[in-house]
Amino acid sequence: MNRERDVAVAAVREALQLTMTVQPAESHEKQDRSPVTVADFGSQAIVCEALAAAFPEDPVIGEEDAASMRESDLLGQVVDHVRRLRPNADAGAVCDWIDRGGHSEYEHRFWTLDPIDGTKGFLRGGHYAVALALVIGGEPVVGVLGCPGFGAIFSAVKGKGACAEPIGGGERTPVYSSNTGDPSLARFCESVEAAHSAHDEHEIIAKRLGITMESIRMDSQAKYAAVARGEADIYLRLPKSQTYVETIWDHAAGAAVLTEAGGKVTDIHGNKLDFTQGRLLSNNKGIIATNGGLHDAVENAVRGLLG
Repeated sequence: MNRERDVAVAAVREALQLTMTVQPAESHEKQDRSPVTVADFGSQAIVCEALAAAFPEDPVIGEEDAASMRESDLLGQVVDHVRRLRPNADAGAVCDWIDRGGHSEYEHRFWTLDPIDGTKGFLRGGHYAVALALVIGGEPVVGVLGCPGFGAIFSAVKGKGACAEPIGGGERTPVYSSNTGDPSLARFCESVEAAHSAHDEHEIIAKRLGITMESIRMDSQAKYAAVARGEADIYLRLPKSQTYVETIWDHAAGAAVLTEAGGKVTDIHGNKLDFTQGRLLSNNKGIIATNGGLHDAVENAVRGLLG
């Protein structure tokens, strides 16, 4: 898996080069009213082109598709940004690369991509991530998180640990989750957006655990990176409704990195995340991600609140 990790890191690095040159104003609203930007489309084009060149047989389940871009006025801007990295790119090629991420069915081996995880954070100049994972047999075995807010690219290979390296290139250094075992000394990491994070319920759980420190709030799978490198100890994503289902690209890369850093990731019932259901985590409810040592205590607190 070392080659897969190297290709994925290189692709994410290029995507970050693109995202960090895009102005937040270059965006529009999708049908579900969530924002999408030139950076989302350009990042997906760059990553999917790199994966196609290195692993032409591998399908990609990505968040974006070119249809919504064609319906906006963003296409020309996307092509201009992609051309800075792929000088021969034209509109047709860029759309094809984006649509290479349109796979939706489970395969034994596939990649899943969130080209800009935390678009609202990106728009406000906060944390966001380019998140890419390779899933084999329903399990993320390679995970890469490009996190400009941390100035780093985090990556992991199953069984080989997690590491971080500067976005501009440099030595990979291991990262480890904290060894905090006392819940009262733990620190939460949660979403900025109330729509993504049940802040009131998190506060109740924190009180049950005896946590007194203020939560760290940031967008995107950068939260997984924060726990993986010991800056925080717990990340929760409690379901906002009985019908809400998480998407795989929101968690695959982060779960891979945190697990290899020594942490643990399950749903709120303690079940392993199931990446065999296509685009959705249909067999899971919510997310509990911890440094590992606190997981049972957090799971019990969540179970006590939600039943």
